[in-house]
Parts: sequence; C-alpha cells; structure tokens
Amino acid sequence: MAANKTIKVTLVKSPIGAIPKQRATVEAMGLTKLHKTVELPDNEATRGMIFKVQHLVKVEEN
Repeated sequence: MAANKTIKVTLVKSPIGAIPKQRATVEAMGLTKLHKTVELPDNEATRGMIFKVQHLVKVEEN
C-alpha cells in the first residue's frame, strides 16, 4: 500500500440501531450524516474500522 493512497467511504445506513461501539467507529471516521463521503488513508487502522462497520458503509478504492 502506498502512503498517498486513499479510500472513499460513504455512510449508506443509519447507525442509530447499531451497538454503541459501532456508532463511535462511524463518528471517528468522520461520518456524521447519511450519504456523506470522506476520504481516509488506506492503512490497516482504516481497514479495520471499515471491517467493523461494513454493513453501514460503502467503500470505493482509488
């Protein structure tokens, strides 16, 4: 993985019904509203966060 690669992550499902840890993960990723997209660095920490909330987000690799 290159240092300058990014991943686009979009919130597609509301975290209201999710467990609190998943809600905190979504918020830590910078996703505050539905259909908001953020670019995050492509690293192991980001991949782990995406894995934990994969049912709530859509991921696009650049």
